Amino acid sequence: MGICEHVQSLPATDPAPGTPQGCQECLEEGTRWVHLRLCLGCGHVGCCDSSPMRHASAHFRKEGHPIVRSFEPDEDWRWCFVDELIV
Repeated sequence: MGICEHVQSLPATDPAPGTPQGCQECLEEGTRWVHLRLCLGCGHVGCCDSSPMRHASAHFRKEGHPIVRSFEPDEDWRWCFVDELIV
């Protein structure tokens, strides 16, 4: 099992979602998503890598915020893009 040092920089509480109704870019572009991810660095809501546009990964590459959590009901897992680990 790997170790992720990025979890140490997470805030005590999750940031408020910027667009709680769905993926920010998909809503702007009129595209669809499969699942949503919340950036724990800034609250950006983006679509997962199973979605056509993969906005959560694009947000990581652009902003460098390493950890997202599932923004799906009844899910609370977190993923580190840098270490490629569930944390």
